[in-house]
Formats: sequence, structure tokens, C-alpha cells
Amino acid sequence: MKMRSSLCLAVLAALAVNANASVITLQVATVGNLAAQTSATAYKNIVDAALANTSAYKGSKSVDVYDNLTVNSKFGSLSSYAFESTIDFGVTAAQAGNWNFRTGVDFGFGGAMFLDGVALGYNANDMWWGGSYTAANGSLQASALLAAGNHVLKIYGLESCCDGGQQAQFKAANAGAYATFASGDKLNAVPEPVSIATFGLGAGALALVRRRRSRNCSRKAA
Repeated sequence: MKMRSSLCLAVLAALAVNANASVITLQVATVGNLAAQTSATAYKNIVDAALANTSAYKGSKSVDVYDNLTVNSKFGSLSSYAFESTIDFGVTAAQAGNWNFRTGVDFGFGGAMFLDGVALGYNANDMWWGGSYTAANGSLQASALLAAGNHVLKIYGLESCCDGGQQAQFKAANAGAYATFASGDKLNAVPEPVSIATFGLGAGALALVRRRRSRNCSRKAA
């Protein structure tokens, strides 16, 4: 019984740690004929279609930090591919307000950025940020009003070669500087850590009460 309780508390502790972070997922698929698109929706559609093609799909990968990220380091050497990154994150009531997003990319045929299914912008030029957000046609940048809750940021792009390191960052409402999306960025809308800790303490207290009752019953029976 003691071992089972310890295991449960260990699982709860692990959930408390893992819940308090963004979840970053990459997907890539090869594309035969690449071309710049005329809208953010067009970029989304062509990437989604490529990812749905089982013969072209190269899989998905989880990422701990969205910095110096290259497709080749995750999926092997590729050329002419469609790229999608998905960032699931949360906003607390204290963080609600105007957020800023930016991503430095290497998309030879341009790309687009969406938040909760709504287009934030796109760029149809040959995009390469080279480590600087001031580079012409090097990044996608936008702002949006976010309410408390869970949100999804998606980045789409088309690249033919020369895979360079990418980055994605956010600036929360009332924050003074940008931060990089990562597994330790503490962006979670639901207060799981507090709830789980409270549940753990409650479970421990309940077990203690049960043990005391059991002992009292044994003494009365004796």
C-alpha cells in the first residue's frame, strides 16, 4: 500500500512539472514542385496537403527549445519540403492581454503564421533571418490579444535547400522582453501544479485518517 501511494505521488509530481510548459511539435513532408503562395491560407493548405500525403510524410518530432532549430538535425538531410511547427501553450489570467510573437526562419518560398486557426501574417519572399529579426524578409512577426486559456501557434513554411537554424519567441502581456518557446517556459493556463500538489496532500491526509481509524477499530475489537 505504501509503495502504491509513493508511486502515485511520483506520477503526480511528474505531471506537475511537465504540465507547466509549452509543447512544441514539428512535422515535415517532401514536396515536388515548390512555389511562393499568395496568402497565409494558401501556405497552410499546401503544407497540410503535403503532410497528409503518406508517401511524402517524414514524421513528427518533439522539441525542447525552439532555438537554432534545423530540419536536417531532426529528420535527416532533406530538400524541397513543407514545414509545420505547432506550439501549444497556455495563458493565465495575469498574463491575458496583448502578446507579441516572432519567428526567425529559413523558408526559400516563404511562410505563414497562425494563432488559434487565425492567420497572423505571411511572407512570399525568400526568407532567411540569419540570426537577426531586423533582416529584411527574415521573420514573421505579429501581435494578438489573448484571453486566459490554452492557445496554439502554428508556423508554416516551404524550403528547397540550405536548412538554417530557426527560432520562435513570445512576449507576454506586460512582459519587458521576448522569451524563447521551450519546455521550461512555464506557459500553462491551467494551474495543474497547485491542484496536483493539493490533491497529493489530500490523499496523504486521507490515508493517515484511514490508518488511524483502522488502529482504533483494532483496539476496540481487542
